[in-house]
Amino acid sequence: MGDDITRFVFESMDTVMDSLLRAPGLIWARFMAFVTALALPAAAMAQTAAGAGNPLVDALNWMMNILLGPVATALAVMAVAGVGFMMLTGRMNWRYGGTVIVGVFIIFGAPRLVNSIAAF
Repeated sequence: MGDDITRFVFESMDTVMDSLLRAPGLIWARFMAFVTALALPAAAMAQTAAGAGNPLVDALNWMMNILLGPVATALAVMAVAGVGFMMLTGRMNWRYGGTVIVGVFIIFGAPRLVNSIAAF
């Protein structure tokens, strides 16, 4: 009984595939897909084109994007505003507040600092 079901499934798949192969629009679609694959080799190898295949570099880029991304920018703005308000009202030591603000400037200025150091 199992062989009958298997044979029926494969025969029906063959029938469907034969009808799909003989459809005139599919030949044109296959041709266009082939031409597109030849014209855009980077799309065919999307995994190696985006990440370069180095997990350490990918992890460091991810960390840099987190530290310099929009969420980090919003948090830094809130931190500087909060620290500045606390310094102005006398609730925080000016030296501690200054180190927080200088730290934010160093974090967001790190790419420019590295580029200027690497230029020497």
